[in-house]
This record gives sequence, C-alpha cells and structure tokens, in this order.
Amino acid sequence: MSNLVIVESPAKAKTIKKYLGKGFEVVASMGHVRDLPKSKLGVDVDNGFAPQYVDIKGKEDLIKDLKKAAKKSDAIYLATDPDREGEAISWHLAQMLGVDMKEQNRVTFNEITKSGVHYGMEHPRTIDEKLVDAQQARRILDRIVGYKISPFLWRKVRKGLSAGRVQSVAVRIILDREEEIRAFKQQEYWSIDALLAAKGYAKKPFPAKLYSIDGKKLELAGIPDEESAKKIIESLDGADYTVGNVKKGVRKKSPAPPFITSTLQQEASRRLGYQSRRTMKIAQELYEGIEIEGIGATGLITYMRTDSLRISDEAADIAKAYITETYGKEYLPGTRRVFKSKKNAQDAHEAIRPSDPTLTPEKVKKDLSAEQYKLYKLIWERFIASQMANALLDTVAVDINAANCLFKASGFTVKFDGFTVLYEEAKDSDEENSAALPPLETGSALALKQLTPNQHFTQPPARYTEASLIKTLEENGIGRPSTYAPTITTILARGYVEREGKALKPTALGEVTTKLMEEQFSKIVDIDFTANMEKSLDEVEEGKESYTQVLDGFYGDFITTLETAEKNMEGTRVKVPDEETDVVCELCGRKMVIKTGRFGKFLACPGFPECRNTKKIVKETGGLCPVCGGKVLAKKSKNGKGYYGCEHFPECKFMTWDKPLSEPCPKCGAALFQKTGRGALIHCLKEGCDYARPVKGKSSAGDADEE
Repeated sequence: MSNLVIVESPAKAKTIKKYLGKGFEVVASMGHVRDLPKSKLGVDVDNGFAPQYVDIKGKEDLIKDLKKAAKKSDAIYLATDPDREGEAISWHLAQMLGVDMKEQNRVTFNEITKSGVHYGMEHPRTIDEKLVDAQQARRILDRIVGYKISPFLWRKVRKGLSAGRVQSVAVRIILDREEEIRAFKQQEYWSIDALLAAKGYAKKPFPAKLYSIDGKKLELAGIPDEESAKKIIESLDGADYTVGNVKKGVRKKSPAPPFITSTLQQEASRRLGYQSRRTMKIAQELYEGIEIEGIGATGLITYMRTDSLRISDEAADIAKAYITETYGKEYLPGTRRVFKSKKNAQDAHEAIRPSDPTLTPEKVKKDLSAEQYKLYKLIWERFIASQMANALLDTVAVDINAANCLFKASGFTVKFDGFTVLYEEAKDSDEENSAALPPLETGSALALKQLTPNQHFTQPPARYTEASLIKTLEENGIGRPSTYAPTITTILARGYVEREGKALKPTALGEVTTKLMEEQFSKIVDIDFTANMEKSLDEVEEGKESYTQVLDGFYGDFITTLETAEKNMEGTRVKVPDEETDVVCELCGRKMVIKTGRFGKFLACPGFPECRNTKKIVKETGGLCPVCGGKVLAKKSKNGKGYYGCEHFPECKFMTWDKPLSEPCPKCGAALFQKTGRGALIHCLKEGCDYARPVKGKSSAGDADEE
C-alpha cells in the first residue's frame, strides 16, 4: 500500500520520512501552491467575496509532480503546519489533487519527533473549514485594503507604496511615539544621596536617597536646581544620622512562563540581538528537524507559532525529573506550575518548549550551528526554569533620620536562588539595583561619609525596538503570532521605518503616508478597529460568524471612505520632504539632501535639474585604517551584511568585520578594533603589532562591550 504525506518543507519531509519508514512517501509543497493573482484584485466583491485562486507562477513542475504522486497513492495525508495558514494550504492541496474533503486525511504535528509524528498519524481528522475561512477572510481583507488603497497612495504620494491592515497600524504606533519624543520638554531636577556607614562596618558604606523634607515626599522635580540642592546640603551640615524604622521581609520571585511566539521574539532580541525574522527562521529549523548524532533527524522544539502557555504532562514530568536529579527536590515548586494563557489565545497546541527536554543544549551543541544552539539553549532554559521553585530574597527597607530630612535605603540578599540558578528573564532596564545592607537597628547612629547632589534631566519615552513593538502589538490585540515578523520586515522594506541602532524610527515617507492615512482612512490605522477586526477573524474560526459577514461588514463602509478620499484629494499630490544634511554640494554650494533610489539612499543636490551632483552616503566610525591611516567607514556588502572598510578603497583594500574604536593602541598608536561574539577581545590590526586584551563584560545582545 502506498501512502502519500504532504508537508510544507523538504527539511520537515526528511525528518518525518525517517519516522514513518516503508509504505510512506513524504513530499514538500514548498508552502502555498495557489493564491490570489498578483495582477488583479482576484476577489468577486459582488458575489459573496468569492476568491479567484490561481496556481502560483514558478510552481508548475512541482504541482505536476504532486498530482502524479497523488494518482499513484492509495491514501493521501495532508500534514502542513498546525495553524490557519497550514490549514488553508491543506485545503488548497485537497482541491487541487481531488482529495475528498469529508475524509479524515488532515494530520498535524505539534512536534516533529517519533512520538509526535506517530500520534499525529494515528489521529487524522477532516480539514477544519472554519480555520480555512478565518485564513481566507484575513487574506481577502488584506487584499482589498492593499489593492484599493495602494494605487491611491501611488497617485497621491509616490509609486511603489503599499498599505495594509496591520502594517499601517504598526507604522502609526511608531510615529505616535516619535511625536511624543518631539513634544517632550526636558526638565532639570536634582537628587541627594548620602553614603553612610554603620558602627563596625566603616569599610562597607551603603547609599541612601533623600526621600522627604519636613514630612513632605519629594516628587520627581522636588529639587528643581543646583541652588536648591546646595541649600538642603547646607541645612544638613553637622546633622546626626540615625536609623528609624527597619522593615524586613521575604520577597518571592516567580519564573517567567515558557515562550510563546511574541515572548520568544522579544527575549531573542534583548538577549541575543536577533531580529524577529531571524528568530523565526532559526526556530523553524529547530522545529522541522536537525540531524543529531546517534538519533538522526529530529525536531528539537514544538511548533513555534503559538500564543498558548499550555504544556503537556509528559514534558512537565521530564522537567521535574531533570530538576530533581540536577538541583535537588528543594528546587521543585510545591505543586506543578500551570500558566494561564491570555483571553484570546488559540489553544490548539502547546507553548514553545524542547520536544525532548532530556536533550540538553550541551548534548546537541556539536550538531547545531552557533545561532541554532543559542536559540535552543534559550528555549530549553526558559522551559526548565518555568517548572522550578520561586527564588526567595531577604529584603530590608530602612528609614534614616537627619535633621528635618528622611533618607531611605533598601537592599536584599538571596535566601534561596530557586529558578534563577538556571535562567532569568532579560529586562529592558536594570530593576535590581540594590545590594545587601549591613545589620541595622532602630535608634543606632550612622556615620556620614559623603553627601552628594546629583543633577538629572527627565528623559523622553524611548523609541520602539522590535521587542517593544511586538509587545505593544500583542497587548493591543493587533496581528497574531504568525504576523509580527512579516509586519516588521514589510514596514522596513517599504521605507516607512528605518533602524537607528536597535530603535525603529519613522522616515519622512512613513510620516507623510501615515498622516495621509489618518486623514483619509482613519479606521484602517485605528488601533481599536484593527484589534476588533482580529476578534472578528477569531469568531470566524470559532464558527460564531461567517467570513462573508465579516467581509460584508467591512467592505461597504471601506468603499465609501475610499470614494470620499478620492474626492477630497482630487488634483492634490503630497510631497515627501527631503532630509537636509550638512554636506555641501561642491558644485553649487547648496546643502545636499538624502534621496532614495533603486539601490537605496544617496546624497543629491536640491538644485536638480540645474545641478545634478550626487554622492554616496558614507558613515564614519571614528576609527582609522591601520594600513594607510584613512577613515574607516561602515559599509554594506551586496547581500546587506555590514562590515568596515577604508575610505580610500580601492587603492587601500583594508576591510574587517571587527568594530573600529576611537581608542589608540597603547603599543603602536594605531586605532583599536573590537571583535565580538565568541572569543571577544579588543585588539590591534596593524601589521606587526600583537596587542590584544579580553573584553571585560558582555552586552545583553551577545556582543562584547568593554566595561
């Protein structure tokens, strides 16, 4: 008997074939085989929004091969990914291959392991048409928005622009934050710190912060300027510092739950410096199967597109056994941890976890690439830690009286490390900044070592990073696990947003386009409207609403809005302002502006067409070439990878992946460079000089930074 199993990728096909053995042929569809046509809307809006699917160009031979294989097979199993997208691919394959939709021929694998594959094959079901309808509704909605608004933007702003339900809202969120930053007015304020020592602990002074004066708590700008700070310090001259109330307690720290798609992308960004697209690519490889010595091809993690926090009893039991054996019973919680998923989570499969927790990162390290190992280690440690006991901290909070002022100091010591022995969630900022205090008793005198006024300025809100944007999208119910990475990729590729370090910053094009969208298509860029549309799609999946109802409810109002926008802007075109630079055109003296062409950004004279001068944009690093002494510039290769090279190329061919530093080499005086990643060090690249020193600390992104 011949059984045909169709999956999405060759890697997955190879792994599953190993588990199924003889009698099964496993082939890959390479993703979607049919889609809406690229050249037209492809949706009959007058007849129930019927989609007009066509075979995807370039897949003709693949489709022929699938049809041949299907004809020779006694049974066909559709084993695409276990989500809406995967269900839709199976539905298209069934229609294309003439598979009976009433037969139980749909199988799903939460994990690509022997037990996971056999369990999936033993529990086939029919194609879930509600899931398919939800995916179709999303695809048609996005097609309508894209194909109706994009031509409008081409006519009114610039050719090649696009609009989208989720991408337009994402750009608006980034722009709203930028406008907050611009509107922010910096305010000066001061704080006062006392460095104090307890009797018998003169060598271990501790800091305390001024908290109130005459019983009145100091607000953020309670000490507005240096003069006010000096007056307070003068008033404390000769004052006695005595311990007031001492409050001791025990604080519990609980582990973070295992990863879902959004938290994996956030943590990989903070800890490893990975962009969301890169994270999902590596996770896909770990899910589909890696060749492990002594085991063969096996999937190392469960399905990576999920918003459920559920984990299986079997996985929890393996984690429990590992924790007991490695750390001892005291590192187990009193009862098994169960994490509650958010209200609108799809609970079809588990949280992201190692498919076999006994495969520790060290056991599989030699079989993984460096980035696969880092991500697997992150997923494995997060999962094991989620099943461990709380950390316990002995805390102490102390009031310190001096004249009419009250200072406060706090500290903690680790009573029991619990889950933190293995893993702690990375934070965007340091929260644990207090340390242990010496033993202090009410009424005891303290010696003042130093009284320091500190100048501060209020800070504007930070720009979004990929991690914080994904968090905001998720919190607002915009998009789903599968959409976060593609959304960010799209808004960067379209030039609406650009990176500045890790931060996401709107471009002039992004601002103009978003403001136009807000004026003419306010619902499309409205956060609540977009979130409610996601809820409607979920209701289609649950069978509470038909997908034609959802589309019908959206379309009428949308078309009216589009017609109004066309009338409002008849004969009008919006100009995208050029970004002026300090670079002066040597031909006519004007300040050059940044333009965007087919090959990216370049400098151009604003006097065009009279002056046609253009230049490449160069990014100086502050470093000097160890070969000829020229400036070292940040450059990009053809495939977009960053590197550093000499400004005098091609005469000087110096290039390096190592980051240039402005610090001179203490041995020969040439500029130093910093090698990041494994074996991080600061070294000299001048020929004949062997100066090198290790980097003292590492950043959360995995790159080395000197302390």
